[in-house]
Amino acid sequence: MRLTPFHARTSELCDVYNWSLWCNWLLADMYAPDHIQEYFAIRTACAVFDVSPIPKYHIHGPDAVRFLNRIVTQDVLHCAVGQVLYTPWCDDDGKIMDDGILARLDGQSFRLTAGDPWLYWLEDNSVGLDVVIEDVTELGVLALQGPNSRHLLKTLTDTDLDQLRYFHILKTELAGIPVEVSRTGYTGDLGYEIWVEPPQAVQLWDVLLEAGEAYQLIPFGDYALEMARIEAGLLLADVDFYSSKKVVYEFEKSSPLELGLGWSVKLDKEHFIGQKALQQEHARVPSWGTMGLEVDLNSLEAIYAGFGMPLYLPHEAWNEAVPVYSGGHQIGKATSGMWSPILKKYIAIARLKPQFTRPGTHVDMEVTIDAQHKLAQTTVVKMPFFDPARKKSLGQE
Repeated sequence: MRLTPFHARTSELCDVYNWSLWCNWLLADMYAPDHIQEYFAIRTACAVFDVSPIPKYHIHGPDAVRFLNRIVTQDVLHCAVGQVLYTPWCDDDGKIMDDGILARLDGQSFRLTAGDPWLYWLEDNSVGLDVVIEDVTELGVLALQGPNSRHLLKTLTDTDLDQLRYFHILKTELAGIPVEVSRTGYTGDLGYEIWVEPPQAVQLWDVLLEAGEAYQLIPFGDYALEMARIEAGLLLADVDFYSSKKVVYEFEKSSPLELGLGWSVKLDKEHFIGQKALQQEHARVPSWGTMGLEVDLNSLEAIYAGFGMPLYLPHEAWNEAVPVYSGGHQIGKATSGMWSPILKKYIAIARLKPQFTRPGTHVDMEVTIDAQHKLAQTTVVKMPFFDPARKKSLGQE
């Protein structure tokens, strides 16, 4: 078990001492007895999440672009300095292994984040290229998310953050502390990620929390993050899909096209791992599609009434596979879902057969009560469920 650079502060604030492990790093699930307050801080004020456990790699050298273009599905050649890309990477069969964020720091220098450690795989694929790959997971990272996040950061720097575009990154100082600030996050809201060297991490936390009192800033944990990412329609590895390197059977694997990530796959760029298989899949209809579901509450309430129970809506996000049906035949599964307090909707992310992915299609999701399986009516919808204009807008818009 490893501790992040901010643990000296997060451990003081985690009153319920509710922790889990992420890549062997200690991560707070929630700070207070109820995570809903943390969720509402993300959506109505601002909140901070210690995302330091995420695996990070500094990739640099004359062949850095060539190397990255070989392994990821995005076209790194056209990634400008200061730009950030979301990208999956695949095996030879075009099945997703993981996904992450790639930031171009300068002409020959990049930083890649991932859901799992990939150092050995990266090194294996760099053979014959003039490129250096360094594990920099020790780097401290805070995700500052929510509608007040920009106002808060502007009190700590002279840099014009109003002009920092969505999925871009810059170097600056916050209260004199050297940092990098990227316009990124996993909540689907206005937000930033702040990158800092470990020796300055605690100082950054103190500065941020002190200035944040005026903006209702509180820390949030993984439970609140899970709710926000489902509303944003963002997929989670080991929940909404599985790495092809972690599973045995073909049916457990997924391609980016099946996951609705086709926009991040540049099939016409130079050769990359899995390209041929993805080109062949693109030429036909993918076997699955990933869409959102909205549960009909009247249908759900009638099911509970049949047991003499009031309507029950989940207090936390769930992430187990739930069968989805049409005409009594299973046509897919919901992989994660929740009651959205901000949208006042019961929503889920689902993998469906392609003929059922048209928005407005009615399908049924299984509900289990006392080991009895019932079907609640749902409607297929596009994701994200929650997509505020502030997420991408500039400060003066």
